[in-house]
Amino acid sequence: MGPALPRPAIVTLEGDLGAGKTTLARALCAGLGVQDLAAVTSPTFSLVQHYDAPNGPVVHVDLYRLRNETELQQLGWDELVATSPVLLVEWPDRAAGTLPPDVIAVSLTHDGEHPDRRVLRIRSALEPLRS
Repeated sequence: MGPALPRPAIVTLEGDLGAGKTTLARALCAGLGVQDLAAVTSPTFSLVQHYDAPNGPVVHVDLYRLRNETELQQLGWDELVATSPVLLVEWPDRAAGTLPPDVIAVSLTHDGEHPDRRVLRIRSALEPLRS
């Protein structure tokens, strides 16, 4: 999916804790050409991480710890949304109402029959939900 992303792109990553959002972010970064994949970790404590890629930086945010819109704005949220070539957003529900309508929404859930597998759904503004 990484090489096929248009620029700019906002990809939201939804799912419970441990569903694989950060693992998917790392895979997307690999596809986008990020060389230092070891640096692609959950930005839960730093909130925002930037990774160098050949076609512009990938910005990875984790909004899990945010409590309100003021904290979101203190991150420079509007600028991140407006200027990031690729923006990966974990816990996008914390930014409800502030994302543009053309995001690529990815949902990860645990597969009830196979605990080591995940169900991945992708939805864009132009397409229905797909599994």
